[in-house]
Amino acid sequence: MSYELYYWDGIQGRGEFVRLALEDAGAGYQDVARMSGGSSKIAAFLEGRNGHQMPFAPPFLKDGDIVVSHVANILAYLGPRLDLVPAGEAERLFAHGLQLTITDFVTEIHDTHHPLGIDDYYEDQKDEAKARSSRFLSSRLPKFMGYFEAVLAANPTGTEHAVGSRVSYVDLSLFQVMEGLRYAFPNTMKHFEEDIPLLVSLHGRIGERAGIRDYLASERRIPFNEMGIFRHYPELDQRD
Repeated sequence: MSYELYYWDGIQGRGEFVRLALEDAGAGYQDVARMSGGSSKIAAFLEGRNGHQMPFAPPFLKDGDIVVSHVANILAYLGPRLDLVPAGEAERLFAHGLQLTITDFVTEIHDTHHPLGIDDYYEDQKDEAKARSSRFLSSRLPKFMGYFEAVLAANPTGTEHAVGSRVSYVDLSLFQVMEGLRYAFPNTMKHFEEDIPLLVSLHGRIGERAGIRDYLASERRIPFNEMGIFRHYPELDQRD
């Protein structure tokens, strides 16, 4: 049986972190929202019409009778099944903690363009978004990315992976974070990447993996756009 991934159509969003794991592993899956009647199937779950395993919001993954929600939770579930996490308990827990930190980071990235909340349009909070982005780029971006750079540097098995000696779902997620930041803040990243050489190298290696390379070149990869988490508004990328 193939996995069923439930996420909104038309955006990469948080669902992309799950897609990358499935694509890298060559796992069979259905991107439900992109299939006929997909939106109705998502609604049925969210409204509790498919039983008590009722997620709050996408993404969620269905594997037979099991429904798993939240990106970090989904990847913790898939990791051992797709061979994308080390076998030891300590390393699995560390990987899960790193993914939760990525979740926190992604929320802060999203809030650069919607600091007042998602119920208002970006155009209704542009001044606040400029102030939020300025603080994010000067403080929070270096803090989070510096942390992940330090994690790579401290890996006792080598600096090529965040956890263990092989590619994990954390590496794939860090690739997506780099991709998204380069799209959203290209001017800032052009300068900032000098400070994170290990993350830059990781991004390059992941992009050359067969499953990821094929996925990025396919129609399954939804382009970045101004409806997702990572959005490019030139006025928010304030560094020349």
